Amino acid sequence: MDDRAKALLKVLIERYIADGQPVGSRTLSKMFDLSPATIRNVMADLEDFGLIHSPHTSSGRVPTPKGYRLFVDRLLAVQSVQVSPDAYLKKTLPEALKHKLPEADPARAVSAAAALLSNMSQFAGVVLAPKRSQIFRQIEFIRLSERRVLLIIVTPEGDVQNRILSVKRDYSEQELIEASNFFNQHFSGKSFEQVREALKKELSSLQADISRLMQAAVEAGTTDPDVDEAVVIAGESKLLDVSDIASDMDRLRRMFMLFEKKTDLLQLLDVSSRAQGVQIYIGGDSELVPMDDVSVITAPYGVDGKVVGTLGVIGPSRMAYERVIPIVDITARLLSNALSHNPDK
Repeated sequence: MDDRAKALLKVLIERYIADGQPVGSRTLSKMFDLSPATIRNVMADLEDFGLIHSPHTSSGRVPTPKGYRLFVDRLLAVQSVQVSPDAYLKKTLPEALKHKLPEADPARAVSAAAALLSNMSQFAGVVLAPKRSQIFRQIEFIRLSERRVLLIIVTPEGDVQNRILSVKRDYSEQELIEASNFFNQHFSGKSFEQVREALKKELSSLQADISRLMQAAVEAGTTDPDVDEAVVIAGESKLLDVSDIASDMDRLRRMFMLFEKKTDLLQLLDVSSRAQGVQIYIGGDSELVPMDDVSVITAPYGVDGKVVGTLGVIGPSRMAYERVIPIVDITARLLSNALSHNPDK
């Protein structure tokens, strides 16, 4: 495309995002020093490229997923946020500071980040919770009942994870203390996979019942969290106010099925955690988004510089990308600060 076609496409998409109405040649001719006939010829070329199309019998045009993709990749200018996250929020979104992320509590920080994304964007906020650390600093076994033992895992980062083990016999408090001491003395600072391999050599010197308890702890430590725990969503109901989605009951139903099952979101967020910076996925253009007319903007977040998860905003493809992209970027930095021991203020 030449520069004129790019400029016209950019204005058409911006106008459609703002108004939600198909954009006609007469409207565009008022914004460019070009005749309606010339505008129509350029629009016909854009339609041939698959970047815009005419809905129903309307004389106006709207962007296609391919058009949105070209817009966000090559035509959209998003101002880089160089100031600290708090300073940006104070300047542009003061109400958002009411949702300041709690530090030293990963679960609350993740939930608050999802709510912050939703409140700032007015769409749905989603966070892929940090993957459980496979390395432990300390563990402890606590008797709950005859057949249940509480396993407490403390990671090197200070995160505390609790698992309930179903056991075949009743263990005394002294036996559980001995098992905890053995674990902590021999394996502290190692991953549960390393413990699994080491235990194969050690089990012959341990009592059979204690070895089974340790094997159960290793299995619990290497089990992935349930998808409902891994993906946190906030503000789904805000999408009921988005005409592009709420006007189509079938689309609305599929959207809430997406939120309920979460498996597709988990796959998308997991893929985006391996990418650099903010990523934009557009339904109909990306196979990772299972619905047309829906976009997902994501960014990875980390702990002390190491990526541990992803967060993002789910909304209509007709969203103000230049406004939502900084919101996702800033929230990722806020969550990273809240979870890190040496936050970058």
